[in-house]
Amino acid sequence: MVAALITHGVAPFELAVVCEVFGFARPEIMDPWPYEVVVASPDGTKVRTNQCFALDGVRSLAVLDRADTIIVPAWTGPTHRPPDAMIAALQRAHRRGARLMSVCSGAFALAHAGLLDGRRATTHWMHTQELASAFPQIDVDPDVLYVDEGQILTSAGTAAGIDLCLHVARLDHGVEFANAVARRMVVPPHRDGGQAQFVVTPIEVDDGADPLAATLDWALEHLNEPLTVETMSRRAMMSPRTFARRFRAVTGTTPLQWLLRQRILQAQRLLETSDLPVEVIAQRCGFGSASVLRTHFKRLLDTAPLVYRRTFREVAS
Repeated sequence: MVAALITHGVAPFELAVVCEVFGFARPEIMDPWPYEVVVASPDGTKVRTNQCFALDGVRSLAVLDRADTIIVPAWTGPTHRPPDAMIAALQRAHRRGARLMSVCSGAFALAHAGLLDGRRATTHWMHTQELASAFPQIDVDPDVLYVDEGQILTSAGTAAGIDLCLHVARLDHGVEFANAVARRMVVPPHRDGGQAQFVVTPIEVDDGADPLAATLDWALEHLNEPLTVETMSRRAMMSPRTFARRFRAVTGTTPLQWLLRQRILQAQRLLETSDLPVEVIAQRCGFGSASVLRTHFKRLLDTAPLVYRRTFREVAS
């Protein structure tokens, strides 16, 4: 069960993200649907949003004691302290091992409950300084889309909540499942949590012929090849320095970090959907050898390829 924890003044978009990713059953992707979403509040069964309409049928805080995952969408106000009953419910959930998440300023609710102390966390870039000042015991990272600290996960504003929810769906049910959900939502299937919250220069539209966008598409089709910044910059008809600078400005990450993440994602897909040996998967994804794949897999996902394959299949079955 996934519980969205709200109060009066909740932001409807951030709440809708939770409902769309986890609560909208898509039997063509997985049947039965693996998630059940409930909405809970300390403010009664009818909760006002910050957009002049109210939500009916909201459950009491008691339902949180049965939830596997509890998500706090955008909070009523960064300086507003949650009701004591809500703080107690979050602390109980944490003690029993439930997964706790926040979208945008929902991080402040987790902070007031003391659950982010000594942890790395993020929130909307407009509020990161305020979070750091109010709660100096939190390691606030203002430059990322989301932070996964295991049991507790936090995300930046609005669209980053989608990224975090898809990240969790990917952890729970694999890359293909999360990609299928993203495809139904018509959103990017994956943006790495370490990517910048916003970029300086948007991708320019040039009749579908933007050289950088075309180069990214080409690279995705050639992940098995020894791609370098020089290789991709030639493809984009730029100098390596210009290409690297523009790549960072547009994507919020470096070409090599982007390549590594795409190769890991491809390896995850192959581990999930095929019985290919790890050595073959490593070659198909451009790692060259199984040992190199294992090194990067362990560093990014904190597990080994074969353990990932076995765990994913146990979950899927």
